[in-house]
Amino acid sequence: MSHTPAALERWDCHAHVFGPYDRYPLAAERSYTPPPATQTDYLAMLARLGMTRGVLVHPSAYGSDHSLLLDTLQACPQLRGVVVVQSADQLPLKALRAQGVRAARFSCRSGAGKNFAGSASWDDLLQLAPALADAGLHAELWTDGQMLPEIAPRLKSLPIPVVIDHMGSIDVTQGPTSAGFNALCDLLAGGHVWVKLCAYRNLLNQPDWSVGRMFHERLVQANPAQLVWGSDWPHLNIATPPATDALLQLFTDWTASPDLTEQILGSNPARLYE
Repeated sequence: MSHTPAALERWDCHAHVFGPYDRYPLAAERSYTPPPATQTDYLAMLARLGMTRGVLVHPSAYGSDHSLLLDTLQACPQLRGVVVVQSADQLPLKALRAQGVRAARFSCRSGAGKNFAGSASWDDLLQLAPALADAGLHAELWTDGQMLPEIAPRLKSLPIPVVIDHMGSIDVTQGPTSAGFNALCDLLAGGHVWVKLCAYRNLLNQPDWSVGRMFHERLVQANPAQLVWGSDWPHLNIATPPATDALLQLFTDWTASPDLTEQILGSNPARLYE
C-alpha cells in the first residue's frame, strides 16, 4: 500500500476504535460502554480532516484483549498502535513493533481516576521500561498536574521516550505558572518528554475555551520539536462530543505559525511513530 510522501503526511496521534461488537466484544469488567466507532468510521474521519496517518490507543474497555487493535493495524499499515500491558509476558513485546505498535500506555493520575479497570500503572511503567526499550517501544502516560512534580525526577531517568497525553491534564483554573504545568514545561524543554496537544478535555467546564491558548502557546515555546496533536476521537464519555474538525482548527489557530503547524502534524510524529 503506497503512502503520501512523508513531507505531506499529517498525523492524528490519539484515537480509539470500537467494534463491531459481534466480532470484538467489550471486556466484562470495564468502566464505560461506548457506542461502536469502527475502523471504517475512523478512516473516514481521517480523510475528512485531511489526515493520512493515525495512532490508535488500546482502550481500557477491551481489557487485555488487543485483537481489535492488532487486526486494525494489520489491515491498515498507515496506522500505528499503543498497547496496554501490566507485565512483560502479557504480550510478545519484541514482536509488536513489526505489527505496527510503537508504545505502551500507562496511567499515573491523582484522585478517583488513579486506578481503573484495564489500565496499567506507574509502577508497571517503572518495571517494564527496560523491556520496552529492548523492544524499541516508548511509553505514553496519562497523568496530571498533581502527580507530575512528584514523578518528574523518575521520568528523566527512564531509558525510553515518554509521551504525556492530554497536555498533562492541565487545570486551567490554576493558571500557567502552577507547579504541575511548570513541571510539564520543564520536562518538555529538557527533552525528557513529548506532549500530545489535545486540550479540549481540560476545557469542558470552561465557558470560553480560549483560556487554554496560553497553555498551548507555552508548550510550543518550550520545545516544538517534541509536540504532536491528537484528536481523541471518538471523544469518549462526553455528553456533547466536540466536532473533530473544530478541534483541529482550534489547534491550528492556537499554533499560529504554518511551519510549526506542519511540524507538529507531520515531521514530529513521523519521527516518533514511524
